[in-house]
This record gives sequence, structure tokens and C-alpha cells, in this order.
Amino acid sequence: MKFKLQSEYAPAGDQPKAIKTLVSGLLKGMRKQTLLGVTGSGKTFTMANVIQEIQKPTLVIAHNKTLAAQLAQEFKEFFPENAVHYFVSYYDYYQPEAYIPTTDTYIEKDAQINEEIDRLRHASTQSLLSRNDVIIVASVSCIYGLGSPEEYKAKNLFISVGDTWTRKDIMQALIDMQYERTTADLKSGSFRALGTMLEIIPVSETSLYRIEMSGNVITEILEIDPVSSKVAGTLQNLVVFPAKHFMMAENAKEEALKNIQKELDEELARLEKAGKVLEYERLKRRTNYDIAMIREVGYVSGIENYSRHLSGKKAGEAPDTLLSYFPHDENGNPEFLTIIDESHVTLPQIRAMYRGDQARKENLVEHGFRLPSAKDNRPLRSEEFEERVGQQVYVSATPSDYEREESEQIAEQIVRPTGLLDPQIVIRPIVAKEKDGYTGQVQDFIQEAKKEIEKGGRVLATTLTKKMAEDLSDYLKGEGIKTEYIHSDVETIDRIKIITNFRRGDYDILVGVNLLREGLDMPEVSLIGILDADKEGFLRSETSLIQTIGRAARNVDGRVILYADKITGSMERAIGETERRRAKQEEYNKANGITPQTIKKQIKDITKDLESKHDKAVQAELELDAKVFNIQDPKKKATALKKLIKEKEKKMNEAVKELDFETAAILRDEMLFLKEMVEK
Repeated sequence: MKFKLQSEYAPAGDQPKAIKTLVSGLLKGMRKQTLLGVTGSGKTFTMANVIQEIQKPTLVIAHNKTLAAQLAQEFKEFFPENAVHYFVSYYDYYQPEAYIPTTDTYIEKDAQINEEIDRLRHASTQSLLSRNDVIIVASVSCIYGLGSPEEYKAKNLFISVGDTWTRKDIMQALIDMQYERTTADLKSGSFRALGTMLEIIPVSETSLYRIEMSGNVITEILEIDPVSSKVAGTLQNLVVFPAKHFMMAENAKEEALKNIQKELDEELARLEKAGKVLEYERLKRRTNYDIAMIREVGYVSGIENYSRHLSGKKAGEAPDTLLSYFPHDENGNPEFLTIIDESHVTLPQIRAMYRGDQARKENLVEHGFRLPSAKDNRPLRSEEFEERVGQQVYVSATPSDYEREESEQIAEQIVRPTGLLDPQIVIRPIVAKEKDGYTGQVQDFIQEAKKEIEKGGRVLATTLTKKMAEDLSDYLKGEGIKTEYIHSDVETIDRIKIITNFRRGDYDILVGVNLLREGLDMPEVSLIGILDADKEGFLRSETSLIQTIGRAARNVDGRVILYADKITGSMERAIGETERRRAKQEEYNKANGITPQTIKKQIKDITKDLESKHDKAVQAELELDAKVFNIQDPKKKATALKKLIKEKEKKMNEAVKELDFETAAILRDEMLFLKEMVEK
């Protein structure tokens, strides 16, 4: 099936040119390109158009789960008929295994797996192995070891109506694929036997499949809603993929165990020679237990630490990852497109993953907690990642030197369809001499801020430290200006409350340290004062300055004052880039008769919602089901509660499918409450 973009909008502004440039580069075989797109220029829509033109499976990498979910939702809307999946770490909570020698502290791996995200991960890999119209939006977890795609694909169970199977053989095949047999309610990755029937919920789905048999012949395969028990349809064929990504062929298991035992013997000899008695006993006990578990049940918690042996790879060889599941040609070359969103943040994150992982593993190996081969269960090195992703498009409003140097061409998307201009920039001295003496940046800023406030505008001020932000806020209050500060020590909910009150006019000035945080989308801001702009560093780098200046780009009267006694290289570049973008937008507006207007964004009174939004939503759902709680007969009440739990689980799964994790979390908490009611 081909990618089919659906949107009520047509490319506008710089989008048509950017799309044409990127597509042309990809068709010419360019390995790396950059889309330099300013905020509000529609970068995701541009990339959707590129995907439709190129018609290749696509991996989109974002630097956090939240951004990845937002992008996945957007791509789902653009490609409703194609396979768009979300692949992130499946841990709600994760404490990696570690050892701290200085305090002799061993920290055991502790993790809470989110079953719904695990299901979405399996849906991602299964789509990649079964179709070509696939977009996977992933976090950097996509560069971590995942298990061999060949073994994962080879282990699947394919059955058809009319096939000859014994019930025992199907059950054994499911067990070999790490499916859990149960006599209770089914969940993803489990099955049960009922007379001549088998019922399965594949690990990537929420539907139940019933296999009916007559003797040793499959007579019917039904898809059933597990909540209502209604038949959704009949199938001629059913493919069931493994419940775990780490799979291996039976004939390879003994060879892998033999190699694990050999490595264990070698490592024990090394520890014994070094006189490390405690480490010797620790490693011997732990590894022998794991070997026994793998031999008997085919799986053990922490099996990924033996992935090198299980996959037959050599020492130091890169592990299989999500990238391995994407299509490759007969020579092993990648045949997919990779888009790296917010590349100036995401690429450094990718490069840092390997080093941090190895430092932790070294300690575990040295002190007898793991075999040396555990170090090969790791994220990809930067150079390994580059080899495995094929053609790349970096997307950023402020690409770093790396993207600029590596890219064969840069497609600019400077012009906004809305016509809004980047703000005007003014440079003022930190200390200025006047006829009556000297005046500092704070006094000048106050005068300029008061002018904006009188016109009904809002003002931002950025300082270099938290203490400076707090002190400046107090000083401004002393001058009779409604002011509040915001920085990382302020709780998340309080930060959002402050922003809402600021936009509403309860405060006229908001003082911060790093105003690049999510949630600072404030079109009311018409003035930004950047104090000590000439103090080179992270907060006054070219990238940070451009991003901060952009906060005033949603207001038609937006302007920025840089307080500096000298023009730094970062300032010069940031000013030059802003002026270039402004001139280009002005030219476009004039040619197309566009009069820019300040973005009108509704100010929601979210403060009350935030205080207990989650709890209130759960309570609202519970109140809707009050009739169940009023049932007097204990048995009838328990039955009704169990049915209600199933209904909520179905709604939760539907919410996860739509990547609406907030609703899913509400339903999950309600289910927990209902389960407690059943147990009482």
C-alpha cells in the first residue's frame, strides 16, 4: 500500500520549495540534509509531504516521549490509511542494575513495564515485517538492543482454516513464543484452552481470536471482542508473532548456553587468579541460575544481558535494534528514510547513550555481577547508528554546527504562512553614562517594560541564574510592577499556573532563567529583555539566543532588547539570522499582500483543572457507574464490577491506540479502584 497524505491544507509559504529541495536531494542519493524551519512554519506537514513523495518506510526520532507522542498523533492525522506507530521505552519506572564500589552498594534492576506501550512496540515491529507503508515515531530507545528480527519473524505461528494441527502442537508453539497459558481472563500475550477450542490475544492486539477444531483440523477462526464477547468477524488465516522480542531457534539454544558456560568458566578463572573470592561466588551463583532458567523455560529476567550469545554475534559487535527491523536491500543497505526532529538536541542525546551505559556495565562486570558479554547489550555507538539509518533529514529551527557541516544541502523554511515576522532587535549597554550619572540595564528595562505594559502587552526578562531571577522579581515588585519569576525549582503545576496568570494579565512581567521550556507559547508577549546578553555560555549561545528571541515572534509588535557592553560572536550570529529571516518574511508578505496579525490563542483557566484534573476525571468516571455500586446482592455486584472493569480496559486500550495517554491513565486508575472493590 502507498502512503496517502490527507489534509485540507496545501503547502504554502516556504513549504513548497522546502519539499521540492528535500525530495530532489533524496532522489539524488544525498545521505544527509537539513530542514531549517522556524517555529510556526509547519515543519511536520513538510515532512509528511516528503514521505508521500519518497514512498519509503520512515523512522522519526524525537528526544523525549511527549514530543514523540505529539508527532505520532500528527502523522496519524496526515496518514489515516497507513501504519503510524509509536515506539518508546516501555518502562513506567526504570532503575537500571548498577553497583557503586565506593559504598559497596548493589542496586538491583527495578522496572515497571507499561503493557500498553509494550503492545505498541510489538505492533511497530510486526508492521515493519509485514508491510511497507510504515512510519515509526520513536524516542532514542530505538538504538537499544531489541533481539534478532530474523528469529522474531521465524518464530511466528501461521495457521489457516483447513490446516491440520493438534491442539497440543499449537499450545506448544505459543509457549515457545513466550505466551502465557491461563485459565482466567485473557490479556495481551496470553492464551487458554477450552475443550476443542483455543483462545489467544496476540501481544500486539486487544482482540481475542478463537480457533475452533474438529479432531486435528482447524474449522474456524473467529475475531471476538473480549469485553462484549461479540464476534467481530471470521478469518481464513491468523499470524501470531512472539510475545518477546528476544527469541532464538531451539537448535541455537544449546550452542548459546555452551558459549555462556565457556565464558563463565573463563571469567571465574580470572576472578580466582585475582583472589576475588566474593566476586567469584557471586558470578557463579547468578549465572548458573540464569543458564538453568534459559534451558528449562527459554527465558529469564535480564535475558538481554546474554543477547550476544543468543544472537550468535561476536564480541563487540553491534546489537540488533529497531533499525534492524526496517527494510534493507540484498547487500544489507538501509532502504528507509530517517527524520531526526529537534536535531540540535536529539543528536547529542544519541551520541551520549553509549558512554553512559558502558560506564555502568564496567562496574557490574568488574565486581562479579555480570559476564563481560553483558557489555554488548548496549545502545549503538554514534558511528554504528550512522551506518544503519541510511538517508537522514535533520529538522531544527537552530541546527548546530554538526548538522550544517554534515548536510549536503539545507532546505530553509523561514516564511510563515501566517505572515508573522521575527521580532525587531535592539542592543543597549549594560551600564550607560547619562548627563545625570549612570544607568544600568535594570533601570532601562523597567522604562521599556512600562511602555509595553501601558499598551496592554506582556514582558519577559531572562537572567543568568535562579538567584538573579528571584532578586529581579522582588526589585520589580518594589517598583510597583506586577511580576513573578519562574525557573526549574518551581513545581511543574505552579509553573503552568504562573504562565496562565501571566497571559491573563495577573502579572505584567515574567522573569526566568531558561525560557525555552515547553508551554511558553505566549502570543501576548511583545517585549523580551535579555540581561547580560554578552556573557557567552549555554544560556547566551547562538542557539539559545535565537530560540529566546523567537518567543516574541507570535506578536506583531514583538521586539527584543539585548543588554550587552560588547557584541559577542553568538550575539552577532543570532542577530544576523533573525534579521535575515525577518527580511525574507517581509518580502513574502509584500509580494502576497499579507498583513501579519498577532496570533489569537485562547487563555484557558487551567489552574483549577491542574490541581486535581486527574483525580477529578477519575471521580467523574466513577460517578457515571454509581448504579453498579448500589447493587445490594454481593455476587451480582461482583459480576457487574468485573464487567465494568472489562469495559474500562477496552476504553483504555482505545485511548492508547489513539496515543491519548492522559485519558488512558485516568481509565487505568479507575480500573485499579474497581479491582480493589472486587477484592473487598
